[in-house]
Amino acid sequence: MQLISPSSCLPQYQRNPHSFRSKPSKSNRRLVESCFGGEEGRVRAQNAGEGRSRRIMLMLPLVPSSLSAALPAIGKVKSRSPYDEKRLLEQNKKIQGANNAPEDFPNFIREGFQVKVMTSDKYVKRDNGLIYLDLEVGQGDFPKDGQQVTFHYVGYNESGRRIDSTYQQGSPAKVRLGNKALVPGFEEGIRDMRPGGKRRIVIPPELGPPVGPSTFFSSKQFEVFDVELLDVKDCQRRTIAFYSDVVCN
Repeated sequence: MQLISPSSCLPQYQRNPHSFRSKPSKSNRRLVESCFGGEEGRVRAQNAGEGRSRRIMLMLPLVPSSLSAALPAIGKVKSRSPYDEKRLLEQNKKIQGANNAPEDFPNFIREGFQVKVMTSDKYVKRDNGLIYLDLEVGQGDFPKDGQQVTFHYVGYNESGRRIDSTYQQGSPAKVRLGNKALVPGFEEGIRDMRPGGKRRIVIPPELGPPVGPSTFFSSKQFEVFDVELLDVKDCQRRTIAFYSDVVCN
């Protein structure tokens, strides 16, 4: 049964139809339905509600991009960390295990260029990013610029895979300190070693080796070296006639 006649409410709708569309309350929708009745009333009532929604949708693209962050979010947005540390840590441990990485090897939580180094409390971390662990402390004096150091080393990447070794080559390396012949982080790591000492050096990319197709190393990679300092010798320049060289004894 129709409680409100169309003749009594129609002038109100025609006089101010915007109020019905801008405020699509239940009472307004019922009034429209009762005024027009049947299918026409239901359609007009539905349009009254949808009209405001359409206007809002048309207005959103007009909002400046600088203000878009101020719009309220609809629904809950789950915040998450840049990477799942636990998952990536377990993944790195699994890969290192498959590569037979040595005991107490550092773990690397990496996603893209974001890297977090995980080590035991035995490691020493310097302000410039260099990390090391003394496996065995030697005896004697620290090497100085101009002296020749003789050492063995094994190089690893973040996955614990061996990438180089003087042990496999059959002879130790011999380098004079102070002439930029070594990777910066490597040279810094052996400067305070004593002959006979063994140290694991973790070198950040900033102190690492040159990168490129002709090297072992990838960009933004940490490198790990197990170093055994065998000997330190003084060096002197020797000149005979027109020939000159450096002799280390």
